[in-house]
Parts: sequence; C-alpha cells; structure tokens
Amino acid sequence: MKSKKLPPNIFIFGLVSLLSDVSSDMMYPLLPLFLVHYLGAKQGFLGFIEGSADSAAAFLMLFSGMMSDRMRDRSRLVFAGYSLSGLSKCFMSTAVYPWTVFFVRAFDRLGKGIRSSPRDALIADSVDPSMRGKAYGLQRSMDHIGAVVGPLTATLLLTFWTKDLRTIFAIAAFPGIFAVLLIIWKVREVIPDRVFSKRPLKIQLPHGRLRIYLVILFLFLLSCSTDAFLLLRASHVGIPNSLLPILWMVLNLVKAISTMPLGMLSDRLGRRRMILTGWIIYTLVYLGFGFANQPWQIWVLFMIYGLFFGFTEGTERAILVDYAGENERGQAFGWYYFVMGMAALPASLIFGALWEIFGSANAFFISSGISASAAVLLYLFLKFVPSIKRAEI
Repeated sequence: MKSKKLPPNIFIFGLVSLLSDVSSDMMYPLLPLFLVHYLGAKQGFLGFIEGSADSAAAFLMLFSGMMSDRMRDRSRLVFAGYSLSGLSKCFMSTAVYPWTVFFVRAFDRLGKGIRSSPRDALIADSVDPSMRGKAYGLQRSMDHIGAVVGPLTATLLLTFWTKDLRTIFAIAAFPGIFAVLLIIWKVREVIPDRVFSKRPLKIQLPHGRLRIYLVILFLFLLSCSTDAFLLLRASHVGIPNSLLPILWMVLNLVKAISTMPLGMLSDRLGRRRMILTGWIIYTLVYLGFGFANQPWQIWVLFMIYGLFFGFTEGTERAILVDYAGENERGQAFGWYYFVMGMAALPASLIFGALWEIFGSANAFFISSGISASAAVLLYLFLKFVPSIKRAEI
C-alpha cells in the first residue's frame, strides 16, 4: 500500500508541467504574428505546422507508452521528451526562415509525444490507487496555471519592456530549461524492480472495458473541435478582439482552479459518474453557444466550459489506470493520446464544414447532438458493464 500523501514525483511533475507551459504559452499566441509579419510566411503555413506536428505527436504517444512498459525506468523517456521540447525552444528566437519555426514546433510536439504517456504511467506508479484522481488533477491544474501565467507574462513584457518578439522568445526558453533541470534533479523511477513486458514491440488494440471506453471516447471527441471556433463565435456575438485574450485566460483559470478538487472528488464518488457529468456539461455548453446572442452569455459559457475540463481531465487519466493492467499503463495512455490526436483533425474539419454550410449556431447544435449521443453510450456502458471494485480504485 502506497502512502496516503502525494509523493514528491507528483509535485515535481506538476511544477515541470507549469514551467513547460509557461514557456510554450509565452510563444504560442505570438507565433502567427511572428510568422506572417517577421518571416513573411503565408497564413496557411501555420495550419500546416500545427496539424503535422500534432499528428506526429499522436503516433509517438502510442509508441512511447508501449516502450515505457518494456523499460525498467520510465523516467528516461520522460527526461528525453522534456529535453527535446525544452532545447528546441531555444532556437525560436534565432529563426530567420518559416521552416525554422516548423522544425522548432515539430521537435517541441515530438518531445510531448515522447514524454506524455510515460509521465502519466509514472504518476500512476507513484500513488496509491485511491489518490489517482487527486494526483492527475494536481498535474493538470498546474499545467493550466502555466497556460495562464505564460500569456500574461508575455503581455506584460510586451507592454512595459520590449516590443521585440525575438527577445520574448529568448526569455520564454528559460522556464523550459528549468523544467528539464528539475527532472534531472528530482524525478525518479518508483518501482525499480517493476516486472516489465519482454514481448516484441507491436501494436495491440486495447482489450475489455478499456477498448469499449476508448471507442465511446472517440465518438465524443468528434464533437470537440478546436477552441478557436469558440473564440470566433465570441467575436461574432460581440466580444471585442482586445478582450479575447482575457476571455481565454479566464477559461484557463477556471480549468486550473477546478481540475484538482474535482479529480479528488472522483476518488470518492467514482470516475465514471464524474466523466459522464463532464460530458453533459459539454453538451449543454455547446447548446448554449448555439443560442448565445449577448456578450455576457459568452463569458458565462466560457467559465462553465472550464468546469468540463475540471470534471474530465484528471478523471479520464485516472480511469485509464483503473481499466489497464499494471504492466500495460504506458500502452493505455498511448492509446488514449492516440485516440485524442486522431479525432482532433476530423472534428475540426467537420465543425468547419458545418459552420460554412449551415451557419455557426447549427454547427454548435449538431456538435452538441454528437456529444449527447456519446454521453448516452457512456451511460449505457456504465449501467451494463460491471464497475471496478471499490478496493481497486
């Protein structure tokens, strides 16, 4: 039985996520401006950068998770992934061609692909099963705090110190480097004698409850288009462009505040009802975006939307561990991130097509219907598939 206190690894991973996100989110909102006005790239090049990098990362998340189940020390992959991301950002300030930005973003996303599944599996190895929701909630909350601090820091620097984006990018590289140093200093494999799989590395579909859950999750994710559409809807309803960054910061603040306490609640009430509640909130929020015609309604919807992440982000990771075998945790997270990556592009393409053909309101209504259908399937899954024994979670 592991300690009832969260071990050092969890706090370190939370701090590492915070620093890494501060670094990324100081750069990310400024990249379109940097590419188009500094380097002369076309607008479509940005979509190519993000789409190709994220797709590659999704495949790497699957393979790195499978690899981590075959290693005595998962922390080596975690270190490699954060190092690749952190070091790649050091070159952003020196970019003189658009392709330089492509390679920096590609290596950054590839680093995320290498580290994410082993990191989440190592978190599961580190804590008592009864505290998994709390552990993942803490890590995700600190990640969202970084998403608030990063853009805010960049805004303050641009407002009061310098207008040079290269200087901002150079400063942004330091939190990423500090994150790597923290991993070297503090993160350790917690099960040195862990029994690991010696089977040849090959792709195997998840089995049992995990497979059913991931199929239903994929359907739900088809309703989860890029949040850029939410910002576009906010602009159309009447939110000034100058307030859109503040609206985005409010969303991330709600995520940061809610994810850990709701993750802890899932340790007490059960993962499945928390995820179902989150999906229902998502369905209602998208329905609300379809009906919204006043700016104040958009502000309220964005705050409620943040609660969806609070209910689901930490809990979804915890339930994967509940469903996966002890020696298949890395692979389970690999499939989870792979499903998310594979659903992301079609979800946004479908929503964009619906917007163009039927209008923005109907696009939100249809997406709400897709998420509602997934929620019904999840409810049936919860009703007819036996729950995990309380002692196991």
